[in-house]
Amino acid sequence: MARRRLGRQFGRLWAAYAVSAYGSGLGFGALPLIAVLVLHAGPAEVSALSAVGPAVGALIAVPLAPWVEFRRKRPVMISMDLTRFAAMATIPVAYAVGLLGFVQLLAVSIVVAAAKIAFGAASGAHLKALVRPDDLLVANARFESTNWSSIAVGPPLGGAAIGLFGPVTTVVADALGYLLSALGIAAIRGREETPRPTGKAPVRAGALLDGWRHIMGHPVLRALYLNNMLVSGPIMATEPVLAVLLLRQLGFAPWQYGLAFAVPCLGGLVGSRLARRTVDRYGRDRVLRTVGTLRAVWLIGLVFVRPGVVGLVTVMAVELAIIINMSLYTPVLATYRLERTPGHLVARTLTAWSIGQQASIAVFTALGGLLADATGPRTALAAAGLLVLTAPLLLPRRDRTPYHQPEPSRSRA
Repeated sequence: MARRRLGRQFGRLWAAYAVSAYGSGLGFGALPLIAVLVLHAGPAEVSALSAVGPAVGALIAVPLAPWVEFRRKRPVMISMDLTRFAAMATIPVAYAVGLLGFVQLLAVSIVVAAAKIAFGAASGAHLKALVRPDDLLVANARFESTNWSSIAVGPPLGGAAIGLFGPVTTVVADALGYLLSALGIAAIRGREETPRPTGKAPVRAGALLDGWRHIMGHPVLRALYLNNMLVSGPIMATEPVLAVLLLRQLGFAPWQYGLAFAVPCLGGLVGSRLARRTVDRYGRDRVLRTVGTLRAVWLIGLVFVRPGVVGLVTVMAVELAIIINMSLYTPVLATYRLERTPGHLVARTLTAWSIGQQASIAVFTALGGLLADATGPRTALAAAGLLVLTAPLLLPRRDRTPYHQPEPSRSRA
């Protein structure tokens, strides 16, 4: 099958995304690792770091949605990258002078979470204007492939870098990734028009909720939204609990911890590359139902992790099964979401989606941390694994809703 050409401007956007993704891959789990290894935080504190930061960041992102919607998207993306660079850069500085503390890690987590949501909303809207409608799935699959390849390569290198150069090394790489991404986005050519609101002024209070109104008023998007929260919340809630189990109770080294998550991410290359041909063969609705179910059934396997090689292989096998299905499912979902959202609501819809996902992750992570603190990490992992098994019940059965063509834009120049 010939490689689909999406144009030079998409290539520049993809390159900027790749630089940022690989920087974040090197810094995968950096804040929880620093909390455990430098500040000697326990399960509740590590879970709070993973929960409170994204939750507060999501609240900050709510009023940003209309601001993102009615502004040119590339300047928004650049400013959010520079914001994340500045926030992450404070960590190595504070560590070098001996002032690094838990409150600072929490503040950085909040800023990065809010900027990530705003960046994602602007990026999605920009992508819809940048490529043809029938190329959206290919574009999203390429982003997904890059994301998983960065996690496959980054954590082992990050773990080695931590062992050689200290615990904040990967934070520096993550910060530089955001800076280089901002420079890459700035290199994209073509005039981008400032979006104009339709109807009432965008500053009205109701504009903040338009994204949720669109999602909840669309039967299929609503089902996918609720399903996504019930899958992503429990899965991500296992990360800090598993970090404590592997690093503290089972005695895994940081490089082994990174390896346990990096090797399965190669499955993300498989799933994302299969997305388009799988949809062509079986249809989008069937892929969303079947693969959406398969991505939820493996998490319970983390309960059976043991010390040594067997435990390492168990983690890898569970993560591989989840990632293959998730990497196939995610670009199909992202494409469907853009197709079913009118152009003047894309940024607000993506913001609402991200906020719901972050809120779910925050709630489940906090509850998982409290449960792990009270009963132990394995109990928390079992609870998350059982809960996520109910998520496929929310998947939609069929779709008869209208498709929204992208609105004309000069950003395709």
